[in-house]
Parts: sequence; C-alpha cells; structure tokens
Amino acid sequence: MKFARRQRQEAEINLTPLIDVVFLLLIFFMVSTTFTRQTHLLINLPVSSLLANTDRMNQIEITITRQGDYAVNGVPLVDRDAATLSAAIEVASHGDESIRMVISADAASPHQALVTAMSLARELGFTQLQLTTTPPD
Repeated sequence: MKFARRQRQEAEINLTPLIDVVFLLLIFFMVSTTFTRQTHLLINLPVSSLLANTDRMNQIEITITRQGDYAVNGVPLVDRDAATLSAAIEVASHGDESIRMVISADAASPHQALVTAMSLARELGFTQLQLTTTPPD
C-alpha cells in the first residue's frame, strides 16, 4: 500500500500580531505618561569678596532673623505668615518684577523661612534672586 505523502509546509512566524501588540504597548505608555512642567529660579550665588554692590535703589531686601521673622527693606513684618510677606513684597516692588530681590538670612534661621521667601519670589514673578553671604575672615 502506498500512502500519499503530504507536502511539508515551511513554518512561518506571523509578525503582524506581534507588531500590533508592540504598537498598543507604545500607545499605552505614551498616553499614561505624566508630563510635569517644573519652573526654576535662576539663583546666582554671590562670590564672597570685599567689594559690595551698593546699588540699593533697584532692589528689595528680605531679611530673615534667627527666629524666622521677616523684614522687607528694613521694615519688620507683624507676623510670619506667607500672605503678609507676599503683600509686603508687592508693596515694595510696586508691581515691577524686574527688580532684584536680595535675601539675607541668619545662619541659624529656620530653613522653612528661606524656602517660603524663595517660593514667594517665584510665584510673584521675580527672576533675579540673590542670597547674601559674608566675606571670609
């Protein structure tokens, strides 16, 4: 008895479903990705030297004491509230965000007070921020 032999078919890998799955994964990750926009203040830390910039007419100076109290241009504020500091900065700047802001903080002042002053400067639109230092002994 002779049986008819079947012809062998070449095994093929169909790539179409694989490519579809890869594209679906790509679309899923593109849609589910969170894009955050972070804004940063450009902070130019001053170099400690004996030469001081005496142009105080076009700047706002925020002083932070050891206890965390604020003073704007030498005028102490009534409390440590961020809204009070924001209002005092707006009054001192007369709405001009191009003025340089100088923050002078005591070495032992609370870190939160400095961060609050810097974040308020960013929220109000100030781009020129300077932190003061003392010259080396």
